[in-house]
Amino acid sequence: MRILHTMIRVGDLERSVAFYTDVLGMRELRRKEYPEGRFTNVFVGYQDEQDGAALELTWNWDTSAYELGNGYGHIALEVDDVYAACERIRERGGRIVREPGPMKHGSTVLAFVEDPDGYRIELLGRRDA
Repeated sequence: MRILHTMIRVGDLERSVAFYTDVLGMRELRRKEYPEGRFTNVFVGYQDEQDGAALELTWNWDTSAYELGNGYGHIALEVDDVYAACERIRERGGRIVREPGPMKHGSTVLAFVEDPDGYRIELLGRRDA
């Protein structure tokens, strides 16, 4: 078994695709509209789906916002350098909600970014760095 993708619902599809591709550097892997169901799915990721997990952005055409609830945590991305990644994200208009630095009660360097819908993305330094 392997993880294929994680799905999140987004309020503005093009805004979200732009964030994940332009700000976080993912690629749009595939897109499909379902007119009868009134929704569109866009898969984004760093690798082709046969080589790694993807993120599925689901846009329900009649819904512009969602409540995140208290069960959602975050998506985690490994980066070579958390500090440099935050600078690139900031330069591209991304919002850093937890500045880079060691985690509380530990030494792992991390930071958090927020996407346009309020989903949190954790940036973690490479374990072998």
